[in-house]
Amino acid sequence: MTTSTSAIYSPLQGVSGQTIPTGTGAKETGDTATASADRFLKLLVAQMKNQDPLNPMDNAQVTSQMAQINTVNGIEKVNSTLQGLSGQFMQLQVMQGAALVGQDVVVPGNRLAVQSDTGRGGFELQAPASQVRVEISSADGALLETLTLGPRPAGLHNFEWDTKALAEGVDPAGLHFKVISSAGSISKEAQALMRDRVNSVNADGKNLTLQLERSGSVPYASVKAFG
Repeated sequence: MTTSTSAIYSPLQGVSGQTIPTGTGAKETGDTATASADRFLKLLVAQMKNQDPLNPMDNAQVTSQMAQINTVNGIEKVNSTLQGLSGQFMQLQVMQGAALVGQDVVVPGNRLAVQSDTGRGGFELQAPASQVRVEISSADGALLETLTLGPRPAGLHNFEWDTKALAEGVDPAGLHFKVISSAGSISKEAQALMRDRVNSVNADGKNLTLQLERSGSVPYASVKAFG
């Protein structure tokens, strides 16, 4: 008696194990995971009806194939859910950004914000510093003042400087600063932060950018603080 061997169908293989073309022009191109699952189940039922009783299909292989189909369907549903959440998150960001128009934000930059004879700036430390100094200069690079702030922990920090003592002819709008920090004799990274005003908000469907008064176009993700 000749015994036939049962074959297990895979969505990417024929019953005989031959690979089905998936390139341009292939019949299966564009098939969804649902269509693949339906095709698999139909062929599985047909095989079970016509299988050789003396050589039945391997249950482990059948279970494995069904698990793969369920995994593909599950991943497709997760991707769909994530795309929906991404769209909702972008809408929320646009709403938040629109509420910032006319407000001040803190972003990376080294220009001093001067208002009512007070210059304001900030910085971010990645690690604690035993000493922090801020050098304030004019638009042409002339050093005007050095502020000694002492030790500071890691995180965001602000500082203020009285601009009443500015020499005649020095433009307050052109003041900028440099942050120098150290831990003992070791220099520490310090990012200069500046205050700027939001003029408008732009969204291209994927990214949200703020148009700032002095810094120009800045990604929403670069904002360190509000107000």
